[in-house]
Amino acid sequence: MPQFLSLFILLLVALPAFAAQRPELPANPPAEEAILTTRGIKVASLGREAELIRSLGIADAESFAVEEPMAHLSDEIELRYPPVELPDSDIPLTLNGKVEYFVNYFQTRGRSAFTRWLSRSERYIPLMKEVLRKEKLPEDLVYLAMIESGFTPHAISVASAVGPWQFMSGTGKRYSLRIDPWIDERRDPLKSTIAAALYLKELYALFNNDWYLAAAGYNAGENKILRAIDKYNSRDFWQLTKGSYLKRETKDYVPKLLAAAIIAKEPARYGFADIAYLPALELDTVTVPSRTDLELVARITDVPYQTLKELNPELRRWCTPPGYENYKLKLPKGKKGLFEVEYAKVPESQRYAERIVYTRYRAKKRDTLEAVARRFNTTVESLAEANHLKSGARLKGMTLLVPIADGKGPEKPAEQASTVAAASAKQDETPEKQETTKFYTVKKGDTLASLARRFNVSAKILAAWNNLKERVALRPGKRIIVAKNVDKGAVPGSSEEKS
Repeated sequence: MPQFLSLFILLLVALPAFAAQRPELPANPPAEEAILTTRGIKVASLGREAELIRSLGIADAESFAVEEPMAHLSDEIELRYPPVELPDSDIPLTLNGKVEYFVNYFQTRGRSAFTRWLSRSERYIPLMKEVLRKEKLPEDLVYLAMIESGFTPHAISVASAVGPWQFMSGTGKRYSLRIDPWIDERRDPLKSTIAAALYLKELYALFNNDWYLAAAGYNAGENKILRAIDKYNSRDFWQLTKGSYLKRETKDYVPKLLAAAIIAKEPARYGFADIAYLPALELDTVTVPSRTDLELVARITDVPYQTLKELNPELRRWCTPPGYENYKLKLPKGKKGLFEVEYAKVPESQRYAERIVYTRYRAKKRDTLEAVARRFNTTVESLAEANHLKSGARLKGMTLLVPIADGKGPEKPAEQASTVAAASAKQDETPEKQETTKFYTVKKGDTLASLARRFNVSAKILAAWNNLKERVALRPGKRIIVAKNVDKGAVPGSSEEKS
């Protein structure tokens, strides 16, 4: 007690002296003395009185408790401000700054386009989801088709990717889609979705069951993403986007997919409450045994010709393709029985009529009208008349309009017509390289590391190409992939490595 009394007397003597030396406080207290307010939570700070008490040697327990500013606010703020609740989905949804950017974009500058995408979505989503479900894939992968094409079967990108899933020619053919001057099955919503499902399944396995990397691979090409993983030593998509190796299109691809899924699953919540949805496709499929005019089908089923074209967007001309027996033609629901009855009444010779079709041909240095006419099985007069030329005109560099009697020829008429049309189509289309794969037969002593050095590729990519573990021993005689060369159109939906 005497010790405490002497301490109290010392404090009474010291306070007036200290106060006399203390400068006058400003009208607004300094920040360290203010009561800090963070999102409604008040936190006391350490004031000058506390400093004085500590300088006099008084223990904290004998004065008052001081709460350290911002010491434990993070947990309380999290509880007070929970994250935005995202819709249920069978693909992992994330809401970060990049995704929020595209959510905002689709609500503002991109609103008109996204409204059209939503309008068309219900027409194709049920069919596409059924395919994905059968392939045991997440049904919400349909939103990949949304950002690829807006669910437009006739969509064509600047890189010549085609259809709702934006396949390039090489990739489409890899998954058994027929592409020729008569038919392009990349435009078929059903067949292209099956092809996309098979490709996505392969990508998912390749990237260790990571849908973000699989989607990025769908856009840029699996090799591009494998090289990015090797370059940055990370399998986190968001980490890969921080570098400069991937193009902006690929960096934006996954955020755009997630934003589209978030809005499309709850459109009213994001301001899309008054969408005029197109009705879902309700189809009958009939078997057409031989080449048949769509105009004939339209007449016997009482369905407008244009409706048939819309239901069969893969058909590039007015008829089912030559050399395609038992073609599956799509009709409006309820028309199958009528078609089968009426079609059986039409003799096979009357189901298709020959027509004059025109194709384009760029003349080479020594081409003459006679040579071109022979090549396309037409006459000099018809060729000259179609191009307003005289018989002796020089053709070098000219693009000629060539009339062809469709299907006519000394042998195999349909085959010849298709070949002629294909020859012209190759000149009109941008040339595409095919994917080439180089194999190597393992010899005794070979390792992934040694082969990686030999073929100038990383061991990780070699392992991924061949579905191997990096440290596995290679068996002599085993044939493995050591190189893959893909043109810039190697994969759907990209200007980087589409195929």
